Amino acid sequence: MKISIVNGRVLTPFERSAPTDDQHGIRSDLHIADGRVIAIGDQVPGSSSVLPDGWVPDRVIDARGMIITPGLVDLAARLREPGFEYRATLESEMQAALVGGVTALVCPPDTDPPLDEPGLVEMLKHRARGLAGAHLYPLGALTVALQGTVITEMAELAEAGCVGFSQANVAIADSQVLLRALQYAKTFGFQVWLQPQDPCLARGGIVHAGPLASRMGLPGIPVIAETVALQTMLELVRVTQARVHFCRLSSAAGVALVRAAKLEGLPVTCDVSVHHLHVTDQDIGWFDANHRVDPPFRSQRDRDAIRAGLGDGTVDAICSDHTPVDDDAKALPYGEAEPGTTGLELLLPLVLKWATETRTPLARAIATITTGPAAIVGMDRMAGTGAGRLELGSVADLMIFDPDALWTVDRNSLVSQGRHSPFLGYEVAGRVMTTFVAGQPIFERV
Repeated sequence: MKISIVNGRVLTPFERSAPTDDQHGIRSDLHIADGRVIAIGDQVPGSSSVLPDGWVPDRVIDARGMIITPGLVDLAARLREPGFEYRATLESEMQAALVGGVTALVCPPDTDPPLDEPGLVEMLKHRARGLAGAHLYPLGALTVALQGTVITEMAELAEAGCVGFSQANVAIADSQVLLRALQYAKTFGFQVWLQPQDPCLARGGIVHAGPLASRMGLPGIPVIAETVALQTMLELVRVTQARVHFCRLSSAAGVALVRAAKLEGLPVTCDVSVHHLHVTDQDIGWFDANHRVDPPFRSQRDRDAIRAGLGDGTVDAICSDHTPVDDDAKALPYGEAEPGTTGLELLLPLVLKWATETRTPLARAIATITTGPAAIVGMDRMAGTGAGRLELGSVADLMIFDPDALWTVDRNSLVSQGRHSPFLGYEVAGRVMTTFVAGQPIFERV
């Protein structure tokens, strides 16, 4: 299918140190054929693109007033299959991803059963391919059944399609097991994804340990639960030199430790949840279970440090940490409610909100949800995907969004089956109009 997207602004994401002429994209047409970008208008600097003689598109899309970027890459989206279909289904969450402009997503292994067998991984990938939606990149379980005692057959899981190995948010209590897992991963060049939280220091905790937790009478999770775990993990990285990605940092101290580790030259990367860029523990209000997340929302100082870490490049990417939760699990008292919030459809508008508040260039902001996460996974080196890229010859995994479109976040406006968010009732700017996967307009807003 031949498609021409006209009158839009083509925005190529860039890293913090890279220059750009126009932070909001360059007005240009973009042309797609056979699933790839074959031409970007002559106004793009350095472009030598030439349309084939007699080019007649099968379809023309007018993107006037809109921005064309690579499709979003989400590093943490729980799709709830297999095992938790009563909370969400692969169909519903893949559709939510497309509505949010997400064309590639990574799913943690904490399904039921966990993704610790090649057959489970192959089944999940087969199901995802049958839906013809976003590209799915599963993480394999680091230990059998996520129990933290026996290391999985990582090589077999990698052959089945796993792009890395993780415990999700289930910590390994035995440091020797983690050491052996990192040694195994280093031997084969695999990447390990770890969420730093000491299970003993966090045990029984619900919210950030601080004055608010004391006033509300809720047990707290101290910042040292993150930093003690992080220090241990960094020591093991020093010994093994295994590639480790730290998931969902939540504190100023955690960001500082990763910053120092990168300066030291350790092979580490990290991400943060988009919700932690905005919400603090002060926003919990009257025991609103929509604010129950893991890790918990921390202080304003921690939130500001996370934003600063994005600004200086310490934090490599932003993720949705999409975790659909059913109504019954959220209707419980705050201390008993299940942690989790929907995020796939809010990833773009919340990133735009952060960029506006911090005066971050739009191209740099988009990089944190496209090129940044794609580089962490290595999607930019994989065949058959245009994850994080918008260039001549790349697979056309794209989105068109209206940066000025205002919409209210409410249960009726969300496609995901998990319709719980701390942003319910908020008016946000930025809405995806069309999402392309392999050159096909899979989602179009009417």
